[in-house]
This record gives sequence, C-alpha cells and structure tokens, in this order.
Amino acid sequence: MATLLNPSVGAPEAPSAYASDPRRRRRRRRLEFGTVRTHQRRTCLVVATTLLVVGLSDATAMSAPATRQSEQDVLAVEIERISGLVAAAERDLERFTVEAEAAADASRLAQAALSEAETQAATAAVELDAARAAVDAAQEDVASLGREAFMGADPLGEAAALLAAGGPEELMDRAATLDILGESRAQRLEEFEVIEGRQQRAEQVARTAVTERDAAARATAEAEAAAQAQLVASQQAYDAVAGQKAALDQQLRDAEISLLAAQGVADPSAVRDAQQRAELAAARAGSAALVAGRVTSCYGSRSGAMHNGVDIAAPIGTPIYAPASGVVLDAGPANGFGLAVYIQHADGTITLYGHINQYFVSAGQQVAAGQQVAEVGNRGQSTGSHLHFETHQGGLYQNRVNPAPWLSARGITLGGGC
Repeated sequence: MATLLNPSVGAPEAPSAYASDPRRRRRRRRLEFGTVRTHQRRTCLVVATTLLVVGLSDATAMSAPATRQSEQDVLAVEIERISGLVAAAERDLERFTVEAEAAADASRLAQAALSEAETQAATAAVELDAARAAVDAAQEDVASLGREAFMGADPLGEAAALLAAGGPEELMDRAATLDILGESRAQRLEEFEVIEGRQQRAEQVARTAVTERDAAARATAEAEAAAQAQLVASQQAYDAVAGQKAALDQQLRDAEISLLAAQGVADPSAVRDAQQRAELAAARAGSAALVAGRVTSCYGSRSGAMHNGVDIAAPIGTPIYAPASGVVLDAGPANGFGLAVYIQHADGTITLYGHINQYFVSAGQQVAAGQQVAEVGNRGQSTGSHLHFETHQGGLYQNRVNPAPWLSARGITLGGGC
C-alpha cells in the first residue's frame, strides 16, 4: 500500500549534493568563523571607540582650565602690546604739542623783545627831540651874544657904570660885579657845549634804538612765520596720531573686555567702562581744584624743547578755577596762546592760563581761590584742547618755574609724573 506525504509537513529531506561535498562543508565553516571574527572585531572597535570618546571627554574636561588660562595669557599679552602702542602715541601727541608751544614761546618772546625795543626807540626819540630843542634855544642865545660882540655893542653899559662910580670903593664893587657877569657869559657857552653833547648822545641812542627795533621786528616776523609753520606741521602729525590712538584705544578696550569675559566676569563691557571712569576720575582728582582734566605734559625739557608749564587735557568748555586768590593783571588776546589770563597772587607769583576758549575776569579784578576765571579751549598755537598753566616769579616772564611745588603747597597735586 502506498504512503501519502504532505510536502508542507516536513517530510524527510533527501541528502543534497552540498551536504555530501566535504570541500563545500569546509568553506561554509570558514565563512561562519569569519562572520564570528568580524563580529568580534566590530565589538572590539565599538568598545575601543567608546573608550576613546570617554577618554577624550575626560581629557577635554581636564584641559578646559588650561585652555582658559592660555586664552587669558594671550589676551594679557595683546593688552600689553596695545597699551605700549597707546603710550607711544601719547608720547608723540605730547611731542607735537610741546613743539608747537615751543615755537609759539619763541614767537612770544620775540614779540616781547620787539615791544621793549619799540618802547626804547620811542623814549630815545623823545629825548632826542628835547635835546634838539635845547640846542636850538642855546644856539639862539649864543648867536645873540655873537651879534652883540660883532656890532661892538655894550648892552650892559660896563664903561658908563665904571665912570659913574662915586669913589674907589664903589668902582671896585662895580668892577667885581662886571667880572661875575662875564663869568655868566662863559658859563652859558659851556652849557651850550654840554647841550650839544647831549644832542649827539641822544642821536646815537636813537639810531641804536631804531636799529634794534628794526632787528626785533624782523626777528618777530621770522619767529611768527616759524611758529605758524611748526603749528601746521604739528597739527597734521597730531591729527594723524590722534586718529591712530583712537583706534588703539578701541582695540585696547575690546581686548580688556575679552579678558574680563575669559575670567568669567558677568557683563564685562559694563565693568570695563566702570573701570575706565574710575581711572579718569582718579586722574582728574588731583588737579580738580584747577581744572578737571588729565595731565599730558609736565614742566621741563620735552622732545628737545623747554616746556615752561604744565598741560592738562580736557574738553573745550571745561571750567578753569583760580588756585589761590589774587589780582588779574590781564585777560584777553595773547600771542601764541590765542587768549590768556594772568593773575598775580599775594606771594608775588604770577599764574598764566593759556589757550583758553573764553575768560570771565578783567584786568584789575580781585579773584578768590576756587573762582572760575576761564574755560578750556584750543586757541592759538595749540594742537588739541587743553590748559597750558605756568607760574612766573619776579615779574611776568622773568623767571618761569615748575608749577607743581606751588600748586602742591595749595593742596593741588598733579599726576602724569609731575
């Protein structure tokens, strides 16, 4: 009887050719082993990659402080570099200002010499006129005497006087009187010679005074031309460096803000601005009783020129106060300074305030310590808005000394190394 089989129910499989081939069986085992090895390698790779990622994460976490410190170091070096450039620019600006002021000072001194020469020439001219008038009068007197002698006149009646004498004693008295009158004539002639000598000396003095006045006028014109040329050159150089400094200031601010941010400071921009305001306030604090500004140049030799005062930079319109009570000697136009105020104080010291924008006092006015006398400007031989302050002793422009000790004695200290 035949047996029926359902093919879908797993009838016994007849042996295949693949199963009966030993070479094929060995190839299959190698493929299966290779698959296992590949899986093992993939597993190892995953494990190794995981370990590497974990290791890198740990290394990054460990090196983060070092990275931040490195960034701060770089920023600190950059800040130092830019600060050096800013300082160099400030020195250049100081040099340009001092050079302009030195040229103006030479022009101002030349103008003062011209004024003195003009005064001497005018005085000599007056003296010469007086001497000439005296000579003219003396010449007329001498000419009168000459005419009387030439005509044989006897204006004094000498012979008649002797003949009219009443006796010997009277005759002797009259003769003595006549001798005195003769001496008077001789004295008049001697006086004429003295007057002529005076005229000659006056003429010589007048000629010398005129020569000196003309030379002073030429020197003044040359000094003024040189001052103007120096001002133009200094102003151009100043403007160029001022532009560079403005850019450097911005770079410095950005670098300082970046450093504060790297240090973890919240709102570093506001903190830097607050620091800057504090620095500016500290710079102004010392000289605030004179003018609220920043000292940019002290008294002494600067860039090969003598700087006879102290420069304090401040915006135009900043108030200027009298550091001590005194009397205003002058206020108004001043050669080189544009406008200036001069105050004489109780100890005889004269203080000068130059390049001012406007003044609020007048000559002869009494001012008190702390009273506003002017405001900062940029007039005259000036390359930037600032106050030029000087102290003179022994008279105006007689002896210009360092203002710092005088101010310090009145409680006003100057920064900037002054």
